[in-house]
Amino acid sequence: MLRLEKISKIYPTGEVLKDVSWEIRNGERIGLVGVNGAGKSTQLKIIAGLEEATDGSLISEGDPSIAYLKQEFDVDLSRTVREELFVAFKEASDLLHSQKLVQENMESELASKDLDYLDLLIKELSVIQSKFESINGYDLESKVEKLLPTIGFNQNEADRLVGDFSGGWQMRIALGKILLQSPDLLLLDEPTNHLDLETIEWLENYLLNQKVAMVIVSHDRSFLDKVCTRIVNTERGQSKSYLGNYTSYLQQRDFELESTKVAYEKQQKDIQVQKAYIERFRASATRSTQAKSREKLLDKVEKIEAPENNLKGPNFKFLEAPRAGRDILNIKDLTHSYEDNILFLGAFLELEPGERIAFLGPNGSGKSTLLRLIMGLEEPDEGSITIGKYNIIPSYFEQNQAEALELEKTVIETISQSVPDWTQTEIRSLLGSFGLTNDSVFKEVSQISGGEKARLALALMIIKPSNLLILDEPTNHLDIPSKQMLEQALSNYNGTALIVSHDRYFISKVANKIVEIRDGQLIKYQGDYKYYKEKKIEEAQEKEKELQLAERERKRLANREKQRRKKKTKQK
Repeated sequence: MLRLEKISKIYPTGEVLKDVSWEIRNGERIGLVGVNGAGKSTQLKIIAGLEEATDGSLISEGDPSIAYLKQEFDVDLSRTVREELFVAFKEASDLLHSQKLVQENMESELASKDLDYLDLLIKELSVIQSKFESINGYDLESKVEKLLPTIGFNQNEADRLVGDFSGGWQMRIALGKILLQSPDLLLLDEPTNHLDLETIEWLENYLLNQKVAMVIVSHDRSFLDKVCTRIVNTERGQSKSYLGNYTSYLQQRDFELESTKVAYEKQQKDIQVQKAYIERFRASATRSTQAKSREKLLDKVEKIEAPENNLKGPNFKFLEAPRAGRDILNIKDLTHSYEDNILFLGAFLELEPGERIAFLGPNGSGKSTLLRLIMGLEEPDEGSITIGKYNIIPSYFEQNQAEALELEKTVIETISQSVPDWTQTEIRSLLGSFGLTNDSVFKEVSQISGGEKARLALALMIIKPSNLLILDEPTNHLDIPSKQMLEQALSNYNGTALIVSHDRYFISKVANKIVEIRDGQLIKYQGDYKYYKEKKIEEAQEKEKELQLAERERKRLANREKQRRKKKTKQK
């Protein structure tokens, strides 16, 4: 379908891509991975025609239609869902808009008084309707109606404004609008950002049912595992393709590294043997010719480069958690609401030392609110939240922590003001463990990337000891290597942690307990994410059995009543 051939891209700040070559085939779902700044989104923009490559070319078969779902998807909040979806057919949408305006004018006071004006409007309406029919507008309307249930909207919801729906539902609309255009290639840039788990799972299943080729930029490893048939890794400005999903890519990469390591070590041994022979017999009367011949051959040998495991990401650990009592946190009869939206209704929860709890629930269920209540940043309507009295030291990472950084300060100043007694060497060592090195530490916070801001915010959190970590979406803006280091740090942390995250892979790595916010309650599962998923399947199966039993009982009672009536009729 399309091939990137020796693509390079140079910005004023430096070279991002160099000699990038890979192809997109019909029906493939390609995951484009790499660290922040590796050039993933740049490749999407070049494919979409939004940026030009500095060198190289895009080679395509025919003229494939390309659709691009950006991170900040484009929807008009003032339109109804049905109207917004119909925008996919621009000409037909413009005609419908014109028709609506004409009909409004026909109902105006002027039209009721001026028959000539009304007659003019009727003729104009007739022309619009004829044009609409000529471009098969009614067939297009039918396509929209068929799409609505597939993206989760019923007929009543279709007439509501787009702005009435959450970001996850707006993403569905934006995606539906794109797919109505029947593209040959769909480009998706971080499509799972800010989506709850339910919507992410819906998106996975929806994409799996599409036949269109896709290129997906994502740091969501579970999503890449579920959806992708091939992974393209971009590293040091170059890209390499791997068949299979993300897990398969990791296995292949590890095998490559091991094979390269073995080949490198073998070649190095052979080189040392040859060098020893050359040095020994260089001046020999009988073997100097052989030595010189071997030296020439050695110069021609293509050297295998020493393998690198991967680009170094941050490598940090949390400070040793201070000893504390067994009473960590106790929530009793918690009730809390915003106007008519009840989040918690008589909820209970007790924490034990060493638990790393992940809170799950759809967007708006109260996960972030619960963390704020625990930190005392909000007061509950009823009930109590009690942090243990015996040396419990909480540390709170807010969802938008990176956005709260002082932009005019440098990176190194940001840390030093929190630990004024630290030496510059100690501060730079800490920042280096978070991947903030060299000149980047002297940049103003406003000049560093979103990922670097997120890592700086994490660094600020860990410089003081804590035995109760409270983390709200800590993986936002982090690339995969950064997530892996955070996972490792949390796994080795000996305190207690409360975590809100929509990253299933991250949750599966760090959480040893799951709490689901459901119907205003805090439902605790005494196991990790895998255990939680298994219990949810069991619960669904049990509920299905109960529904079947209830249905059978309903039919039995209905049949019994029918027989009773029949018998009564006969007696008459």
